[in-house]
Amino acid sequence: MRNHTHSFSIILILIILSALQIENLFALNPGSGRQESVSNDNLPVFRKVKDVIIYKDSLFYSAFPSVVKRPKGEFLVAFRRAPDRRLFGEEGISHTDPNSYLVMVRSADGEQWTKEPELIFSHPFGGSQDPCLSQLRDGTLICSSYIWGLIRPDADSVLNRKITILRYKKSNHSQAYTFLGGYLMRSVDGGGKWLGPIYPLHVPVDNQVNVWGKPLPAYNRGALCEGRNGRIYWVVASNSADAPAKTQTHLLISDDKGLTWQYSCSVASDQKISFDETSVYETPKGDLVAFLRTANMPGDLSCIARSTDGGKSFTWQSMGFYGHPLHALKLPDNRVLLTYGYRHKPFGIRGRILNAECTDFATAHEFIIRDDGGGGDLGYCWSAIIGENRVLVVYYFNDNNKVRYIAGSILEYTN
Repeated sequence: MRNHTHSFSIILILIILSALQIENLFALNPGSGRQESVSNDNLPVFRKVKDVIIYKDSLFYSAFPSVVKRPKGEFLVAFRRAPDRRLFGEEGISHTDPNSYLVMVRSADGEQWTKEPELIFSHPFGGSQDPCLSQLRDGTLICSSYIWGLIRPDADSVLNRKITILRYKKSNHSQAYTFLGGYLMRSVDGGGKWLGPIYPLHVPVDNQVNVWGKPLPAYNRGALCEGRNGRIYWVVASNSADAPAKTQTHLLISDDKGLTWQYSCSVASDQKISFDETSVYETPKGDLVAFLRTANMPGDLSCIARSTDGGKSFTWQSMGFYGHPLHALKLPDNRVLLTYGYRHKPFGIRGRILNAECTDFATAHEFIIRDDGGGGDLGYCWSAIIGENRVLVVYYFNDNNKVRYIAGSILEYTN
């Protein structure tokens, strides 16, 4: 009887060990919330290797990152840094700040990062937001951003112009901001020196002006892309004359590596829904695909817009799932890693694998990269290939709704 019991115990242990091995194969990094992997016949298997902290300082509110991989393998992560105003006795934190500016850190492997950020640009007239890094095939770096200028709430009555003012309180002596539009910076030496700012044209249907009475330069938060034809495509947001509180998106095109821009067409507009914070991607067949954040849409579902004529026109539709903003990364096999923040409970970072033409968004399986966020103020994903089978996803994050910091997750996949 004892021998049979011993044999049964050994068999039971082997079964348990086998189950644990299977569970570990399909589980992402434990200790960072509930995660899962993607595994079926049509998709690669993703396994999270680890989460990393890219930049964290309790004195600062760090957010809205973007990442590129340089031709020789170095990684650059740009982000917006501003003081944590709670340390000044203020009630909370804000996405607008007169002391927000664009900075950057570097890494040789995507895991170990420089400690002290390098300054990309600090605008003389206001706080800069959302540095969006893109790298052209010749190595040129383009970084787009936009500006909020500190202003008194009664300034619009003084100037008597259609300036946009964001008020936090009703008092004329309380903090308020006016929008100054977008700009771009360029570097041809890997971020050692930045040239600019370059101010793009304004969107024709946008009736806003800045404090100088000039039309607002176009702006956006999201990835632009360089097409195979060498043209740069940039989906920007604007307010419309008939509905100033609602945003719509439009395509701008540059034929000289971002120095000048021309208006092309509307990307997405609606009587009720707002579209903004858009990343654009070119598929192998040459379609331009725009991934759009929305507001005033039931469920805040994300949308996709597609152009099959080289950016002369777009049609948009809901993708049927929630998550924003979105970033698309081409994988080595031409499939697309789509990542986004998830600002409902459980707060965190999620993704999907789309086919090469991004047509299966409605059925693509959603997987959780992490769901241990301390609140909804997180996300803004951006991704880069680390090696043959690894991806770095960067985003900003918070634990227990405290310090906002730049983090990343390294994912490993097999076909």
